[in-house]
Amino acid sequence: EKVEGEIKEQLAEESVIDATALYATCGSCHGQKAEKSALGKSQVIAGWDKQRIVDALNGYKNGTYGGVMKNIMTGHVNTKTDAEIDALADLISKM
Repeated sequence: EKVEGEIKEQLAEESVIDATALYATCGSCHGQKAEKSALGKSQVIAGWDKQRIVDALNGYKNGTYGGVMKNIMTGHVNTKTDAEIDALADLISKM
């Protein structure tokens, strides 16, 4: 049982999240380098630090963050795991 748990943990660590592929959906509104105001209503997210992005995405997910774009963004982040949010935030923070 212990070995099985260790194997599952190792496999989880080895799985690579393709943040660029995840961002493809984001880029349609935010721009390929996060340089756009999504639908002319959101903040430009280029230049945000990783923690700010993680906090915003998790806030959309749990309903504690967002203005006029809240309903649209909630639908996008509800399907994301913590690891995917972290990978997206890391990628966006480097744009």
